[in-house]
Amino acid sequence: MTALACPDDARWMAAAITLASRGQGLTAPNPNVGCILVKGGRIVGRGWTQPGGRPHAEAMALANAGTAARGATAYVTLEPCAHESVRGGACADALIAAGVAAVVTALTDPDPRTAGAGHDRLRAAGVAVREGVASDAARDSMAPWLSRQTRGRPFVTLKLATSLDGCIALADGQSRWITGARARAHAHLERARHDAILVGRGTFDTDAPTLDVRLPGLEARSPRRILLTGGDAPEGWSAIANAEASDDLPSVNALLVEGGAKTAAAFLRAGRVDRLILYRAPILIGAGRGALGDIALADLGDAHGRWRLRDSRTLGSDRLEVYDAVRKD
Repeated sequence: MTALACPDDARWMAAAITLASRGQGLTAPNPNVGCILVKGGRIVGRGWTQPGGRPHAEAMALANAGTAARGATAYVTLEPCAHESVRGGACADALIAAGVAAVVTALTDPDPRTAGAGHDRLRAAGVAVREGVASDAARDSMAPWLSRQTRGRPFVTLKLATSLDGCIALADGQSRWITGARARAHAHLERARHDAILVGRGTFDTDAPTLDVRLPGLEARSPRRILLTGGDAPEGWSAIANAEASDDLPSVNALLVEGGAKTAAAFLRAGRVDRLILYRAPILIGAGRGALGDIALADLGDAHGRWRLRDSRTLGSDRLEVYDAVRKD
C-alpha cells in the first residue's frame, strides 16, 4: 500500500532530519537516523539513533510515544531496518507491532540486509508507505554513513584555516591564531560531528594538538585522534601510513582532516576529500607556509570543475566557505 501524499510531509520530514543531526559523529557504524510520530497534526513521539548505534531512532520514538503511536504516521529519514541483530530487533516489526498507520521515509536503506525489505514488510502488514520525501536533505545528513555503505570508506572533510594570501602559518610555523574566536568555535562544532580527526606528524610535533572539542556541553563529543605517520602512534592515538589507509579505519564514518599542508595534499592526491571547509581570515602573511603541498596537478585546466560551493557566510571578521567535491562515481 502506498500512502497518499500529504502537504505536510516535507515539513515533518525536515523535523526528523533535524533530529538525525543530533547523532552525527556518535552512531558509527550505524547511520544517524531521525524519527518522529505524528497524529492529529501534532508530534506524539520523537527519537534519533543513540551513541554507538542503538537504540535506533524508531525504537526511541515509539518509546517516547507509548500508546499514542497507534494510528500515527512515522516519518523516518531512512527505511526501517528489516533484519534482527544481537543488539535489537527489526524496526519494521516494531512499527507494525505499535500499530502505526503509515510510514514516510526519505531514503531506501542500501544495506543489503534491508534494501527495500523494510518497506515491503510494512506494506504486507497493511501499513501505508510513502518513499522519497526530502531525499536530498536526508542524503546530506547521512552522507558519512552512505559513503561507508556504498564506497567502503569514510566521508572525509578537509579543514583549512588560511590568511587572504593562502598561508596557514608564519614561516617559523606559528599559527595561533590565524582565525578569530567565532571561526574557531565553528571548527570545534565540526569536530563534534565527526567520528575521528586526523593530523600529520609535522603538525603533531610542532603544535602538540589535543584535537578535543572545547565547547561547553560538547566536551564528551571529542573525536578519536588519528596520526598520519610512517611510525607508531603515541598513547591515545591511532596511526595510519597513508591517506588510502583511512578507508579501513574501524567504526569511522566521518573523518575530519585538519592538516598541515603535506597531509592535506596527500588526501587530495588520493582523491579522498569529499568536502572542503575553508576559514579565511582578513590578514596577509606574505612569506609564510602555504596551505597545500603538491597535489599532482599537471594542467591548470584540470583544476576547474572539481568543487561546488555549498555554503558561504561571515563568522566574526572571518569568512567561511564550504565546498563539495564534484564526483563522477
